[in-house]
Amino acid sequence: MSRLFEPITFRGLTLPNRTMVSPMCQYSAREGSATAWHAAHLGSLALSGAGLLCVEATAVTPEARITPGCLGLWSDANEAALAPIVAMLREVAPTRLGIQLAHAGRKGSSREPWNGGRQIPPEQGGWTAEAPSALAHAEGETPPRALSRADLARLREAFAASARRAERLGFDAIEIHMAHGYLLHEFLSSVSNRRDDEYGASLANRMRFPLEVFDAVRAAFPASKPVGVRVSATDWLDGEESWTLEQTIELAQQLKARGCDWIDVSSGGVSPRQKIALGPGYQVPFAEALRRATGLPTIAVGLITEPAQAEAIVAEGRADMVALARGFLYDPRWPWHAAAALGGTVQAPRQYWRALPRGSAPIFGDIAFGQR
Repeated sequence: MSRLFEPITFRGLTLPNRTMVSPMCQYSAREGSATAWHAAHLGSLALSGAGLLCVEATAVTPEARITPGCLGLWSDANEAALAPIVAMLREVAPTRLGIQLAHAGRKGSSREPWNGGRQIPPEQGGWTAEAPSALAHAEGETPPRALSRADLARLREAFAASARRAERLGFDAIEIHMAHGYLLHEFLSSVSNRRDDEYGASLANRMRFPLEVFDAVRAAFPASKPVGVRVSATDWLDGEESWTLEQTIELAQQLKARGCDWIDVSSGGVSPRQKIALGPGYQVPFAEALRRATGLPTIAVGLITEPAQAEAIVAEGRADMVALARGFLYDPRWPWHAAAALGGTVQAPRQYWRALPRGSAPIFGDIAFGQR
């Protein structure tokens, strides 16, 4: 039997298989509120057969957005706009739903990728980004505002408030974004954190605020529902004082002690100087190292495209799940095709049961087709 299509349980949530639709920024919200695009985008992915669909990085304050078009969950209006989309997903698909809560930090106030992705000055409709230290992400950018202790208290509560909104909306899980050079990763990495107070310098101090945010979200979300974390396992800055796999393992051990349910293992993003060695499954060794060192369930990401590749990652114990992003955009039925290749089964709407080619394996389980 395919290991990729075995169930996996996190607290009170059982996923029917070990595939996840990664959070994918769509830059298509209005003042943080979901639009018709989100209904179309998420509706398509909810019918994929994936075990878990995670909604894109969702800002906890207006300043937490990467771009003006980023999704948010800081206001009643944001919550109201997302509610009918979640209700629609629940009605049409069995896929479990998660949401990633995030703060862009010094990478905020940027243009959408298709508009170049560069920083938007306040006089052109942007805002002043906020970060652990007043260090710009890239040369020529306006430095962010360094966060005060009062700001940190405000942001802890903002994450918790968004978690409470996620619970009211009925999400099954939350993932906290501590990766890709955004705010919580900025606290972790000495590349972006030059503070001299209790939130900077030593590893314990640099981990303090991200761990406080985790505690706040965990306390705000029901104990029966899981909270996971996405990390960047390395800054990919050899020869510089930066965030490393060894430090990520220490962070994961601290998170495990606080009740973290999984580590979603990515890498990079904190500096344009990064040098990433791209290749199929290039981040899987990080997930494997974290899993072996901590015993925490891990999710492997990064150029995982083929069913056999995904199956081997799980079957060999290198990670507990795999997550795809662009792969799902290119092939929104990726789990169907993986199940056909690996001898697994997926959940699918009955309206689509007749879609299988004649003579193919019954990947939808024990069903009978009538013909009128």
